[in-house]
Amino acid sequence: MALTESPAPYATLLAFARYVGRSGPAKASFVGGLRRQRVSQSGFNPHGSLIKALKADIRWRSPGTHLAQVVNEVKPRWRPLYEALLPGALSYLDSLGDLSRVQLAQSRDALGIVGVLPVKINPQLALRYDDGRAEAVRLYFDPDPPAAEAVLATFHLMNRYMEQVLPGGTAVVVDVRRGEVHRPPAVEADERKAADVDRWLAGEAAAFSAMWSVPA
Repeated sequence: MALTESPAPYATLLAFARYVGRSGPAKASFVGGLRRQRVSQSGFNPHGSLIKALKADIRWRSPGTHLAQVVNEVKPRWRPLYEALLPGALSYLDSLGDLSRVQLAQSRDALGIVGVLPVKINPQLALRYDDGRAEAVRLYFDPDPPAAEAVLATFHLMNRYMEQVLPGGTAVVVDVRRGEVHRPPAVEADERKAADVDRWLAGEAAAFSAMWSVPA
């Protein structure tokens, strides 16, 4: 019987951020789950319809019409999830201010290399404002708030590849369940601090790759 070839280590930005936000045995368990999903080619994103509705409300300058509507349109099994996410999604939409002064922008995915680990840098939302600002947004839907380490990793990696993802943009993390918007500090980190974050993430990536290679 032919042996199934083990897939190479790989992570999306969200998965890697979730990983660095964990500690102890939870890290190995999380990586093992990702690897099993990759082998079985399983996995389903239940948040796709909510993201589309949020984009529609921004595009058509409607204050939550599409978000409220999608809660009633999703399959009954997903309705409790959407009901839990709706208040925070509406709060984020309101935080954008005058929707006539913001529009959707086109972003691109980038393939980052963290240490030796390929990480897909993929914002779910890109915005441009009338004043020239641009934001590449990662939406975080988990029941628990994102760990500080997860937010830091997301900011660092998105900003590192921003010229590929959304030229001139800045990274934003939205904790949808709580309607909280995380933006990088106003004062940019100096090169030494950025190098420290690079070393930390490279170490995390090495550990991720080692755990990935351990047979389930």
